[in-house]
Amino acid sequence: FVFYIRCNIEVIEEEAFWGLQNLTSLFLTGNRLRKLSTKAFFGLVSLQKLAAVELNLSFLDDLPIENIAVLRELNIGSNKIESLKIPHFFTHLQSLEILDLHANRITSIKFGDLNVLRAMNTYNLTIILSRNIIHQVEPGTFWGIHLHKLSLRDSFSHAETLHNGLFGLAGLRVKELEIGCFRNPARFNFENGLLDGLCQVEYQDILLINFHDFHNGTDTLFDCLVNATAVRVVSSRLDKVTAIPVFTRIRHLEFKKCHLTEVPINQLTTITTLKVLRITNGLYLRSFEQLVEGPPNLLSLDLSQNHITISRCCLFIKIPSLQHLNLSSNSLIYMTADFFHLQNLLSLDFHHTKLVNFGTFPILFHLSNLLYLDLSDTGTHFLIDCPFCALENLNILKVSGNTFGDNSLSNSLGNLTELTFLDISGCSLEHVHPNTFSKVGKLRELHISNNHLTELDPAVFWPLKALNILDLSRNQIQALRENVQVALPRNLTSLDLSENPFDCSCTHYVFLQWVKMQESLLLDGSSMVCKSPPQVSSEKITHLDTSYCTTQMVSVVLPVSLILFSFPVSFIFYKCYFQHYYRLFLHRWCMDSVHKEDMYDAFVIYSTKDEEWVTGELVKKLEEGSPPFRLCLHFRDFMPGVPIASNIVQEGFLKSRKAIVVVSAHFMESKWCSFEFELAQSWQFLESKSGIIVVILEKVDKARLRQVLGLHRYLSRNTYLQWKANPVEQHLFWMQMRNALMVGKPQHNHHMENA
Repeated sequence: FVFYIRCNIEVIEEEAFWGLQNLTSLFLTGNRLRKLSTKAFFGLVSLQKLAAVELNLSFLDDLPIENIAVLRELNIGSNKIESLKIPHFFTHLQSLEILDLHANRITSIKFGDLNVLRAMNTYNLTIILSRNIIHQVEPGTFWGIHLHKLSLRDSFSHAETLHNGLFGLAGLRVKELEIGCFRNPARFNFENGLLDGLCQVEYQDILLINFHDFHNGTDTLFDCLVNATAVRVVSSRLDKVTAIPVFTRIRHLEFKKCHLTEVPINQLTTITTLKVLRITNGLYLRSFEQLVEGPPNLLSLDLSQNHITISRCCLFIKIPSLQHLNLSSNSLIYMTADFFHLQNLLSLDFHHTKLVNFGTFPILFHLSNLLYLDLSDTGTHFLIDCPFCALENLNILKVSGNTFGDNSLSNSLGNLTELTFLDISGCSLEHVHPNTFSKVGKLRELHISNNHLTELDPAVFWPLKALNILDLSRNQIQALRENVQVALPRNLTSLDLSENPFDCSCTHYVFLQWVKMQESLLLDGSSMVCKSPPQVSSEKITHLDTSYCTTQMVSVVLPVSLILFSFPVSFIFYKCYFQHYYRLFLHRWCMDSVHKEDMYDAFVIYSTKDEEWVTGELVKKLEEGSPPFRLCLHFRDFMPGVPIASNIVQEGFLKSRKAIVVVSAHFMESKWCSFEFELAQSWQFLESKSGIIVVILEKVDKARLRQVLGLHRYLSRNTYLQWKANPVEQHLFWMQMRNALMVGKPQHNHHMENA
């Protein structure tokens, strides 16, 4: 794309765009040219779209585009072109699909102006002549021309010139034809015979837009529309439909933004070809009480966005072929048990229409073939058990903005075994029973936002193996428990948790870390902000520094520190005392290293900001390698609901043979990392073994190393591993890491893993 819009360009020289052979779109709008060289566009061999609007052009010949063979769209609107005579070089533009000549000065179309088009393949060509005030179209001008679309909106000054101009279209074959105005309907008062010229035009779809009064009747409106397959009357003051010829080919009939006061469906009973009827956005259409007789082969009826009230039953009983019914965005519908006898119905839409009695007794039991049902915002209160049980083939169900008897779904979804999409947003749900989705195993998209849910049972997700999209936004969820995180379907690709009142206290540390790791899964994760505690309120979870959690561990750190750092009095005494303290602290752990069985090969100490390297490199290489090593990671292996310091001791050190310390700039900034490293040193001393493996992930200034108690001293007295970018050095790194982890590894475990 290249835009030169309103750049005050007056001259375009030869080969001005040389070197832009890959350019596909060029916009030159609003430049009043004095000179346009004959080779101005030379070299634009890939150009598909040219906007030459408001360039001060007077003739189509003024535009030197004969060498742009792949041009698809040419917009030369709002110029001074007075003639529609197509230049001979257009025969080179065999790919042309749109010729837009809107708002020029074309007043007459003369015989021979379009002769060049007869030598072209124009079946896909659209010609736009809108906003040209055409007074005359000479007979025969369009004879034998084949077009995809012809737009004549605001192309005639009044009804008489329109009437005569349509006769000038005789012999034209076009798929789509647009006739009417943009904003001034008073220009065309409909009179009998106004469209008679269309009887000599072969077209499929016609749009009549912005016609004014029909006070002389509409007896001739359809006289020359009988050969069309689709007729659309839009934004016109049509208040009734009278006679429609019996012999018609109309398959699609639409009245939009018209003045109809009743649904003219009884007037259409003789049209056996009619498949689709749309009467929408009516200003005066309020009632629909007449007994419907047909049309006999109607498949789709759309009466949406009117002001209709329906108070009687069985209005559609004599349209047995109906497959799609849309009554959405109307006023009121009183539902009765025999409201529907449409066994062939595939889709039913009531959204934003007040329904009376819908949820009090079974109504849908005849609609076993229904695939789509929209009851959104219908004011329905579901009291009956299993209201959708008869809809065994239903694929899509939308019931948002309604309520259920006990503020839960209970057994509402029973028997919906084919359901793939469910929207139950804004239904005031307070809880979801574990068996709610037991029958909807094919569900792929679930929207349950804007409810009052505080938590979810993991069992809710067990049947949802196929679920891809889950929306839990705008509920009252403070955190997802770890067992819920694990229970989420493996096929899930999008999870929305935004606008929930998240509790970012250390109690939910595992959840906070989980959120940071699920960037690809969480939809709009940046909008997940903390509600509490006050000191982090309104902070984004993804940017949260969890080091503030140190305030939560004071009661554990103080006694542990007193024990760990006063051991010089008696090594054996403090070792025993340390073990005794852990027994009291954990209630069930014995610290006798002789009898202890380690669950993990290593506990990993690292900053959460280095999580990508830990999970992507360390975990992948060690846990998936041969032999595999089991690592303890706080976001995955810590017990939920247990203080973090207790988890560090209980799940980290006491169940691990070694500790891997990942040192980086982020490590230096974390108080948690400092605390864990201090514990690691004491643990290594008390266990009487070399248990610490230090990894320098990135170069850290020595002055900063001294900020962590004992780290600088430890590195100066012990060997450590360094991570490098070089593949050869990385290979050596992993070999040394594996050798270090193998030291002290029980042989029977090693044999079992190899087996």
